[in-house]
Amino acid sequence: MNADSVLPHRHAPGPRTPREDAALPRRRGRAGAVLHGVGAVTAVLLVLAAIGAVIGEPVLIPSLAASAGVLHGTPTLPTAQPRSVVVAHLLGAGAGYVVLALWQSSPWSAALAGGLTFAATTLARTPHSPACATAVVVVLQAPAPARFVPLLLGATVVLVLAGFAASRVRRGAARYPVRWW
Repeated sequence: MNADSVLPHRHAPGPRTPREDAALPRRRGRAGAVLHGVGAVTAVLLVLAAIGAVIGEPVLIPSLAASAGVLHGTPTLPTAQPRSVVVAHLLGAGAGYVVLALWQSSPWSAALAGGLTFAATTLARTPHSPACATAVVVVLQAPAPARFVPLLLGATVVLVLAGFAASRVRRGAARYPVRWW
């Protein structure tokens, strides 16, 4: 006798992947989904680059490009939800600045900051691996926190809003976000 034969099967709370209520795309639909994703990721990255050009500050950093890929490629997963995207990047920046305060910038301290970010995001229940790269960027480039953190916050909000908009444009696309917080 096993537990499956006695206990009723219940779904865990939270997003289901793949969504049970969404039909799997047909071959024809898959090409459309890929083009939609490519267009959405490219568009939001171009918006971040344009904002940076207008304000004269770099807003587009590698970890945000990875976040755009996660958000548009797997919009129903916990790693793509707004809370994870925004909070994890802020935790990554925080870990990077803490490491910079204790040690000088080096590949070793950058690696430590990445590991600390992973720990912090795990403990905060905000999984988002691109945030580890944000910590590395902070340690290796040492941007001024008063400028970098607000730009990072704004950029993550732009990513989330772009994900929301993109999920409403394509008919049949998975709705983003599954939950806001």
